[in-house]
Amino acid sequence: MADSGPFFIGPDGRVRFYLRLTPKASRNAVGGVVEDAEGAKALKAGVTAVPEKGKANAALVKMLAKEWKLPKSALTVVAGETDRRKTLEIDHGDPRALIRQLTEWVERQA
Repeated sequence: MADSGPFFIGPDGRVRFYLRLTPKASRNAVGGVVEDAEGAKALKAGVTAVPEKGKANAALVKMLAKEWKLPKSALTVVAGETDRRKTLEIDHGDPRALIRQLTEWVERQA
């Protein structure tokens, strides 16, 4: 498969992606793709919620579900619960089709 940015199929066959979250941002928004020192790509996002008791993670899931027209229950933070760097999983539909759809969405944001 061509470069799909931060999206990949995890060991369980579900779509996973890396994300760098900024809590207490001025607005809720996804700001494109960033690359870390090792070359790993991640979505960059900000939410206005504070990083207390899972509020920022909940706001992130709500924002992404609305933007991508997915049920909130389809998105799960699987790593980085209390870290800015997170891994999220999407359990919804055909993984390859979903990766294509999300990759196209990211490209439209640029």
